[in-house]
Amino acid sequence: MMKIEEVKSTTKTQRIAHHSHIKGLGLAEDGTALENSSGMVGQQIAREAAGIFVDLVKSKKLAGRALLMAGPPGTGKTAIALAVAQELGSKVPFYPMVGSEVYSAEVKKTEILMENFRRAIGLRIKETKEVWEGEVTDLKTEEKDDQTGYGKVVSAVVITLKTSKGSKTLKLDPSIHENLTREKVTIGDVIYIEANSGNVKRVGRCDIYNSEYDLEAEEYVPLPKGDVHKKKEIVQDVTLHDLDVANAKPQGGHDFVSLMNQLNKKKKTDITDKLRGEINKVVSKYIDQGVAELVPGVLFIDECHMLDIEAFTFLNRALESTLAPIVILATNRGQSQIRGTDIVSPHGLPVDLLDRLLIIRTTPYNLEDIIKILAIRAQTEGIKISEEALQDLSQIGNEASLRFAILLLTPANILAQTSGREEIGRQDIQEVHELFLHAKQSSKVLEQQADKYIS
Repeated sequence: MMKIEEVKSTTKTQRIAHHSHIKGLGLAEDGTALENSSGMVGQQIAREAAGIFVDLVKSKKLAGRALLMAGPPGTGKTAIALAVAQELGSKVPFYPMVGSEVYSAEVKKTEILMENFRRAIGLRIKETKEVWEGEVTDLKTEEKDDQTGYGKVVSAVVITLKTSKGSKTLKLDPSIHENLTREKVTIGDVIYIEANSGNVKRVGRCDIYNSEYDLEAEEYVPLPKGDVHKKKEIVQDVTLHDLDVANAKPQGGHDFVSLMNQLNKKKKTDITDKLRGEINKVVSKYIDQGVAELVPGVLFIDECHMLDIEAFTFLNRALESTLAPIVILATNRGQSQIRGTDIVSPHGLPVDLLDRLLIIRTTPYNLEDIIKILAIRAQTEGIKISEEALQDLSQIGNEASLRFAILLLTPANILAQTSGREEIGRQDIQEVHELFLHAKQSSKVLEQQADKYIS
């Protein structure tokens, strides 16, 4: 019998991460949380609250506001924040960070916070540009001998673009060859070339090739209408941080000494408030003229109790700015000390900041929820597990933590494969549980053998 195997492409394979299974908040059309949807299980109240928060963000009525997600470790705070990012879509900036990131030896902590604030604020710029647009029907390069005498160099690019109205052949500058190569343009692609800058943008594959068999998932677009040479509205998405960096680059000369001086500069430098103020003025002017639209994104600060009083004071001021993103904070602390002070406060946050926050509470998962989450994780990681093994692993997760149970999945799968089985059995779960300790077991060992450890 002929053996037929499926060819799997590896070009777009992504690594499986802790929250790879999260695809959204898993809400119904009326905003109620579904029992098991989009990778989310349980935490119905928290998910419904996050859904209302997403609607507020989309309606642009929540810029400069903040949300606090508070709950014990392993209750899905980061998962819900990432689900919010999925719901908002790729066009809304979402920038995650951890509270301890601000303690850098190179840059002030307030500078890192401000930089991340501006990463989370998008600007959608609409420009009308003169372009050459169409489907690539022919693409050739003309070459000439290199002046050094070694090999050949591209002297011109000859490209034929086709629209529904006709086609034109263009002879382009050799510098555009790099842009075409960068965009991986091939015959059959729909592209546009900006007349002034020579920038090339690949829009997608022409839909006449839709019936062809292709290993890769392609985005098919219709054949452009009108003339090849036309005026087109170009929409570009950037963040305020992108504008800061673009305007803060040292403008040295092109000689060797200048280049070396630029290399010797610190990789991280403080962008001045004066520069940011100038950029804000230009951005406000563009918004007033209707050329640009502000897109407030989300800054997610995990383990926010790691911030100190100076950072919290900065957050208070930054949230009042006219250009501020939505801020989601997450913490697993109860009554704890505010860093940099002797004050004990709920969640380790100052009371004046807590007054500004909408608070969503997450609760520990029950056994039924843990079973469903582990089943989703096993499916995401491509692991087969028997029903009895899943029950045992879920029981371990209920006694220890969900995170620990998820961590045991892969070692148990390796043990099963070593024994020549494709499916994880109860014996694999029992063996891997004996090999690895969870935090509570380790703590118990330390109590029993305290005299054998240095304290």
